[in-house]
Amino acid sequence: MSGRGLFGRIDWLTIFLYAFLVFIGWINIYSTTLSDPNASIFDFSTLYGKQLFFIGLAFAGIILVLSIESNFFERFASIFYITAIVLLIGLFLFGKTIAGATSWYDLGFFNLQPSELAKLTTALALAKYLSDIQTDIKNRKHQFYALIIILLPAILILPQPDPGSSLIYFSLFFVLFREGFPLYYLGILVVMVVLFATTLMFGTVWIGIGLGVLTVLIFTFKRKSVKIPILPLVIGIVASMLFSLSVGFVYDNVFEQRHRDRFALWLRLEKDEKKLEEIRKNIGYNTYQSEKAIESGGFFGKGFLEGTRTKGDFVPEQHTDYIFSSVGEEWGFLGTVTVILVFSFFFLRLIYIAERQKNDFSRMYGYGVISILLMHYFINIGMVIGLLPTIGVPLPFFSYGGSGLIFFTMLLFIFLKLDSNRLKDGI
Repeated sequence: MSGRGLFGRIDWLTIFLYAFLVFIGWINIYSTTLSDPNASIFDFSTLYGKQLFFIGLAFAGIILVLSIESNFFERFASIFYITAIVLLIGLFLFGKTIAGATSWYDLGFFNLQPSELAKLTTALALAKYLSDIQTDIKNRKHQFYALIIILLPAILILPQPDPGSSLIYFSLFFVLFREGFPLYYLGILVVMVVLFATTLMFGTVWIGIGLGVLTVLIFTFKRKSVKIPILPLVIGIVASMLFSLSVGFVYDNVFEQRHRDRFALWLRLEKDEKKLEEIRKNIGYNTYQSEKAIESGGFFGKGFLEGTRTKGDFVPEQHTDYIFSSVGEEWGFLGTVTVILVFSFFFLRLIYIAERQKNDFSRMYGYGVISILLMHYFINIGMVIGLLPTIGVPLPFFSYGGSGLIFFTMLLFIFLKLDSNRLKDGI
């Protein structure tokens, strides 16, 4: 076993799934951006030509990652993280604004988005910190430091403004929970999300009534042997009411109008059906057209390059955040199911690989990779089919963009490199 080379140790099934997703993604980028059928696919002035160039850079990145010793990534994880933080701070001075967000550095031939690099370095830094022999995730001080590692880049990205990318960092909480982070934190987070949404939908008064009814039911139907601590219950109710009271202020004074419109659409806060439909066609125009494109594909789809809504540019940003809608229109239900199944198998394979790691750093980093990619996947698909509000999150390996593809690729292949090291010495 110890004599096996890198190509004998690396997980080729995962590489095949990755290559399939990149290829199908490029096919759909080609379809959504093709304007001249006679143009060469290697015309780098076109978006599909540029994406082909990015794929080449990603493959070069794969070779670089696989040629580096595995312990290099753990040894320099802190330096990578600090570098990414400095780049995020530098955006406030030297950043390029695209579509209202100052999220890029203009390198001439290429726009670098540091938030994508920061996802990779944050996963490395978190795994490095948690795997340290002196770190005890049960210790509140260590919990605080782990949260700082996750939240610092998210806080720097939020005012760009890029709430979508900022939200992705919260996926790394799953790494914490996998490694023994107290589950009541997850309960608190879920309660806050539910309270926020229900307060917007029904108001603080009904939240108070609901909490009162719930308290009465708990004491009415609890067993006599069960003791309910009164003080924590009272603190929980008071904290919930105070949080509910703050929702209105945050919604009206912190969120911009475009954010409020998207929440109004998502939670159906507007009760007038005519006004709601008007919001869908204006503020929710992208999602509305995306849904229509997917619906028009039917079961078998309209065929490659035959999507009428795709060719008519009905779906804005279809080659980036809404690339999945082109799958639905041209490849139909069968195409969308196939892509979803490939992604599902891809994630299950990564979970299997993460669980077989004997090295703590490798396992924790692996779950960081899974968390980031899975969050991107769920938010993007939910956004495209109208289940979630539009927040500008690309589909991994599918959506157009150099920074996303290159750093998603390096994120994945660092993990595969770490996994290959597991077999190097016959472990």
